[in-house]
Amino acid sequence: MAILIDQDTRLLEQGVTGHAGEFHCIRMMAYGTNLVAGVTPGKGGQFACEGEVPVYDTVEKAVAASGANTSVVYVPARWAADAIIEAADAGIPLIVCITEFIPVHDMLRVSAHLEKTQTRLIGPNCPGVLSPGKASVGIIPGHIAMPGPVGLVSRSGTLTYEVIQALTTRGIGQSTCVGIGGDPIVGTNFVDVLELFEADPETEQVVLIGEIGGGEEERAAQYIAEHMTKPVVAFIAGSTAPPGKRMGHAGAIIEGGSGTAAEKIAAFEAAGVPVAEHPGQVPDLLASL
Repeated sequence: MAILIDQDTRLLEQGVTGHAGEFHCIRMMAYGTNLVAGVTPGKGGQFACEGEVPVYDTVEKAVAASGANTSVVYVPARWAADAIIEAADAGIPLIVCITEFIPVHDMLRVSAHLEKTQTRLIGPNCPGVLSPGKASVGIIPGHIAMPGPVGLVSRSGTLTYEVIQALTTRGIGQSTCVGIGGDPIVGTNFVDVLELFEADPETEQVVLIGEIGGGEEERAAQYIAEHMTKPVVAFIAGSTAPPGKRMGHAGAIIEGGSGTAAEKIAAFEAAGVPVAEHPGQVPDLLASL
């Protein structure tokens, strides 16, 4: 079993005729994802992705024609918030937004709107979701993963790939890999994903990859201590980051002396979660549990 996406996912891609959208559309289909429709306003009736994917003008029309139950957003930042809202209003239960540089005030509008729906948003500014051997939604390279019992949730895209590769090299497969995104406002947080992994009978261990900024890792540590029965291993990026300077992601900034790597590591250790000193140590810690 996997969380969020699997072989039953019927994927719709918003922004399918753009350069990045079409490139990743072809890649996701090659992995085996059931990509059933695309949306680009004004290009309805065309076919994208080497003629394999029908294009519709609106998400509503695409859902009605294809039965899509998941959307991935490759729409430029200027229009991405409206694209998310359109998909939610069309009844899509899961939206994965890859787009980066969406303004914070736009995401405040999206968050307020999604509270009135049953839609779950992953991202924005995230690498997406990969259930190895089942489906790929986003940009996580599927060839470095293998099916198995370890769930992975991360704020960082590149560290997600590095840890997946390290696990696979050691013969440790993954159930689902989830990149939640590194912006200050995201649709799904660590605790949300940990709850899903805790309820998944085929996820036996969990890896959490955090970074400086905000308090999501501390809240995750508290949740693990109070609710998780499955072993968790963590890695926190940014131990050498100076206060007041953004490090990569918009949300990766230490402000007012809070959100440091040391504070996050201490929170996990207090919750009984082993914390790796570097990504390559994650498989060793899992093996020792």
